[in-house]
Amino acid sequence: MSHHHDHDHEHCHDHEHVSHHHHHHHDIQTEMTFEEKMVKLLDHWIRHNDDHSGTYRGWAEKARDNHLDATADLLNEAAQMTIAINSRFEAALAALTPPKPS
Repeated sequence: MSHHHDHDHEHCHDHEHVSHHHHHHHDIQTEMTFEEKMVKLLDHWIRHNDDHSGTYRGWAEKARDNHLDATADLLNEAAQMTIAINSRFEAALAALTPPKPS
């Protein structure tokens, strides 16, 4: 499902709301396990945060170009916080994904 945000940035979001059950007609119909849903959500959130982090940095640069240094610093800080959140999502994803045999 696509939707529009009320803020200005250059990308469109195509959100996958995996909490809803979408049934497709295939020969074999399978439901996603809870763990598979979590993997999909975490992957989505990581990509989404990466997009937003880049947007924050871009606007920080524009703010700095317009002599709004304090605003630029805060936007860069928000970008860093977003990346820190992703580190938690990545850890959660790693906890769900069993290690691959060597």
